[in-house]
Amino acid sequence: MARVSSIQYRETLWSELYAGNRHTVTCFRPAVLATESSLELANPHLDRIVWRMDGGAGSDAELIWLLNRGYHVMAKGISSRRAHALARQVGRWDAYEHCWLGEVSPPVDYGKKIRCFVKRRIKNGQNCYSYYLSTLSLPSKGHFMSAYNARGAAEVEQFRNDKSGLSLAARRKRSFTGQQSYILLTDLAHNLLADFHHRALSRSRFDGYGLKRIVRDILATPGRLVFEDGKLKRIELLSQIQNAEDLVTCLKRLDFPA
Repeated sequence: MARVSSIQYRETLWSELYAGNRHTVTCFRPAVLATESSLELANPHLDRIVWRMDGGAGSDAELIWLLNRGYHVMAKGISSRRAHALARQVGRWDAYEHCWLGEVSPPVDYGKKIRCFVKRRIKNGQNCYSYYLSTLSLPSKGHFMSAYNARGAAEVEQFRNDKSGLSLAARRKRSFTGQQSYILLTDLAHNLLADFHHRALSRSRFDGYGLKRIVRDILATPGRLVFEDGKLKRIELLSQIQNAEDLVTCLKRLDFPA
């Protein structure tokens, strides 16, 4: 499964189901094109956008394709063999947290000015290397690595929330198209809850709640909806419930009478 997400608003912009042996690099271009469509992105604004990618999508072909579309990149290279070769070219290693960073010339011509960094870390008593590429002008190698480490992390934040809060991992369909449909329904539920969090729960004591706690602790609050002439007129919550008073305050942000 591949996904593009907005971390700030907790929304899922695009999801697609692929066979288990499909490599991330083959899913990258569809993800970029779907993001452009969802956010209505077009030149001349693409040069304001930075794609921060882990090693799964950091092939030369994908980076050149992305740069030709006008974007900036901050990416981890896909080849461990190249990382070892680049490490032998480093003339100076600078300490950064629990690793060391060096800078070398880019391994190929990407068609634009790009910087190449190599990271060395110790694992099980041996040196491990990885390399990174960026079109951004940053004052130091440490600034670059900090910016790379601040990427979205949707695979941790949103996949985990959907698996635990919306039971994405627990439900399986036998057919491929059936599983695709289930993922789309999960995306719909995810985005409705993301909108609810953004509009009602942000800046409240529920601000740190993930999907699981929203479903389990907030949406399960006993109450009653009062309709008049087919319109919602009032929401009544059981006052003895722990979250009821604070939840009323949040619901008022949605212009729901509570």
